[in-house]
Amino acid sequence: MLKASYKKYFLKFKTPGGTSRGILNEKETWFIFVYDDINPKIKGIGECGLFRGLSADDRPDYEEKLKEVCESISANKYWIEEGLTKFPSIKFGLETALLDLKNKGKRIIFPSEFTKGNVSIPINGLIWMDSFSLMKNQVNQKLKDGFLCIKIKIGAIDFEEEMRLIKLIRREFSENDIEIRVDANGAFSPDEALEKLKRLSDHKLHSIEQPIKSGQHKEMAKLCLNSPLPIALDEELIGIFDINEKQKLLETIRPQYIILKPSLVGGFSGSEEWIKIAKENKISWWITSALESNIGLNAIAQWTFTLKNPAFQGLGTGSLFINNFDSPLFLQGQNLFYDVGRSWDLKGLIS
Repeated sequence: MLKASYKKYFLKFKTPGGTSRGILNEKETWFIFVYDDINPKIKGIGECGLFRGLSADDRPDYEEKLKEVCESISANKYWIEEGLTKFPSIKFGLETALLDLKNKGKRIIFPSEFTKGNVSIPINGLIWMDSFSLMKNQVNQKLKDGFLCIKIKIGAIDFEEEMRLIKLIRREFSENDIEIRVDANGAFSPDEALEKLKRLSDHKLHSIEQPIKSGQHKEMAKLCLNSPLPIALDEELIGIFDINEKQKLLETIRPQYIILKPSLVGGFSGSEEWIKIAKENKISWWITSALESNIGLNAIAQWTFTLKNPAFQGLGTGSLFINNFDSPLFLQGQNLFYDVGRSWDLKGLIS
């Protein structure tokens, strides 16, 4: 008989992470364990990557729902197909745990050439918000490490300082040398956004994520129509679960890109629904993690590889935490690899 349990865990940042929503020192997350009572040592593990203040399922009954899922885990098909529609992070964790158990609890979620260690995934180098000098240091280190795509979080320090940082990169590297993406996390007001996008576009950027706060569909549609800089929707997708609403959102706003975080938009199945609609509307996309531990990152990376998207993916968050779990994932320059010779160390998570 199938059984399940769960556990809360706090990931501690090595260095506080700066975003336009504030400074992050720790990240709450939850894990779900699925096993058969005949052989309870073989466990499928999934990460329910709740993101306080951002997730649609950041609600008082979160743990109650997780407990309910575990107590009726035999109804897992119901939970995946409809019961967890409004709990996307739990759905992602359950999808992962069930696939892991199916593959003998070895953290191989989607077997492929990636999990055999033969092929890597190119990712962007993430630059957290900080003072100008410290952001500059981050950029220099990423370029030194060999990243060809840099993603800079903007909107927390003075815009002119952020422009100066971008100019410094472009002074040395052309758009053919380094791809620059920026992520505003909704920091601009609708009144100022277009002018700022025009100024940013002078420096041949790849795109900007979520220039204004989500929920302003008319204003975002106008920006996407008139901006000289391609716009990617991120937070805009959170909380949209019905397939007709997804279709309406993309047809109304007409962004150039969408960015998919499985923990936030309904797991693998919810993300694949967004991808299908995006393709129908000729909208490009890429995948990013949402500050999961290596458990969640591993599942997202393996799934991402199966999608065969040649763009740089946002999967570089595995080294952010002091109490992450050792895993076969490792970075070599801008490439994320899976080393079949490395073992998982889940001390502190399972006994």
